[in-house]
Amino acid sequence: MANFIDSVDSRTQLAGTNRLEVLLFSLGRDSVTGREETFGVNVFKVREVMHIPEITRAPDMPASVEGMVSLRGSMIPIINLPKFCGVNSEQKPSILIVTEYNKNVQGFLVHSVDNIVRLAWEDVKVPPNMMAQQHGGLVTAVTELTDKRIVMIMDVEMVLAKTSGFGEGEELFEGIEKLDRDDVTVLFADDSAVARDQIVRTLNHIGVKHLSASNGSEAWEKIKDLADRAEATGHNVSDYVQVILTDVEMPEMDGYVLTKNIKQDPRLAGIPVIMHSSLSADANQELGKGVGADAYVPKFQPVELAAKLQEILSGHP
Repeated sequence: MANFIDSVDSRTQLAGTNRLEVLLFSLGRDSVTGREETFGVNVFKVREVMHIPEITRAPDMPASVEGMVSLRGSMIPIINLPKFCGVNSEQKPSILIVTEYNKNVQGFLVHSVDNIVRLAWEDVKVPPNMMAQQHGGLVTAVTELTDKRIVMIMDVEMVLAKTSGFGEGEELFEGIEKLDRDDVTVLFADDSAVARDQIVRTLNHIGVKHLSASNGSEAWEKIKDLADRAEATGHNVSDYVQVILTDVEMPEMDGYVLTKNIKQDPRLAGIPVIMHSSLSADANQELGKGVGADAYVPKFQPVELAAKLQEILSGHP
């Protein structure tokens, strides 16, 4: 089947337009509920889609990890998404979606793939509490298509964390130097609960205060409130927040647009913005620079994130 990287050049033009492209897929019809739900994943994270090759079974794997597949000389883990999500379908998965998250490659077994749709982030919303609870926090965003189907954007980082401990080990924080700067506040935005938890742990290891938001729109509202407060009290915004850390993929407003908004507001001049994303390809980093980001750090690399924050904060009085 098609390699989705082939058309990456056209997709890079979406940066700063608050748009994304999503590959739609199904986990099969649940034999208990009778429902067949539609899920989505950002095309930027999809390396290819194929029929399922031979899977090498391995002992001591989590229940939803089927084993490993040899792909172009590398062994990658294969996660059965219907099994992981508790879909009781009589239909077996027939398609493998190969994805890359922060240079970690893995395959997801799904029942079928549909097509690629282009969406506006402002039409992609935070899921209602009932939906979020029903799917155990695995859905970070939701949108409605023109054909009235509901598409749920899956928090793949949480899938990886629960199947392999991705990003959770305490050893990831070893070597982080403590600054203990009670005069420093970092505002960060990320829609993934797994990523937010790791960011908090990183900032706690450094010893700085923090404010959080679960998407770019929420972060932008908090930043504007800080700017309004600063104006009203005769302060600079940098008296309240010294660094802004943003994910790229977020419902309602993505990190590219959030960064553009920050850089275009003269009240926020001089406040550095770090993009923090599992979209680790060089093209994505160039896109970050194009909208004014001061640095681009891959997710789930707390030592690297801490080093970049310390580098930036070392120039802050």
